Amino acid sequence: MYRPRVTVDRSSPVPLYYQLAQQLEAAVRAGELSPGTRLENEVELADRCGLSRPTVRQAIQHLVDRGLLVRKRGVGTQVVQSEIRRPIELTSLHDDLAAAGREPRTEVLELGPVPAEDEVAKELGAPPGTEVLRMRRIRFTGDEPLALLTNYLPLDLLTVTGDDLAEHGLYELLRATGVNLRIANQTIGARGATAAEARLLDERRGVPLLTMTRTAYDDKGAAIEYGCHVYRADRYSFALTLVER
Repeated sequence: MYRPRVTVDRSSPVPLYYQLAQQLEAAVRAGELSPGTRLENEVELADRCGLSRPTVRQAIQHLVDRGLLVRKRGVGTQVVQSEIRRPIELTSLHDDLAAAGREPRTEVLELGPVPAEDEVAKELGAPPGTEVLRMRRIRFTGDEPLALLTNYLPLDLLTVTGDDLAEHGLYELLRATGVNLRIANQTIGARGATAAEARLLDERRGVPLLTMTRTAYDDKGAAIEYGCHVYRADRYSFALTLVER
């Protein structure tokens, strides 16, 4: 149980509940409150901080609404698993998780040749029905499933095993063969989880998922891979930097 050190300034125009919420959020961001940590109850926190219980309740609800805390019946208030914020860059999820120290782990569901459906063939610049390499994987951070990844590559581009995919990111494997990825077309969206997706991602059917489709090209302009991915929306977001034109 975590008992945060909190000080409030009653002369400040900032509401007391918000001062408390800001300090608790800072503790979460700094790692003092790690995922799964249980807070002391509202009565104890209110007495120790010299605040009213409604003020403490409002502060906690503010952080619940922001997705930083969760209330669990019979357990109390806990810090949720932190969200993965991914920059919009031409990198793989495995690379981004590893760079953030988030212990990426992969379960390979499928790896083998399939006839290219119309959309896949179009994105890879091949005739429909051409055999392409399809790989489906679940990406975990620690023991928690985060994303379901489906990728299509030209059949003879990469010789890869399930063990390779379990231990390395796809883009890492491509770079190792001399493929130089340069640009990609990417679309981000959202939809409800299918029954199969919900089962694989430990979610409920219909829960919102983030979606991303990407076609990546090498330095010669050839299409290298087409990916269709879904991500748990409560654990994942894309970060963009916008520049005025």
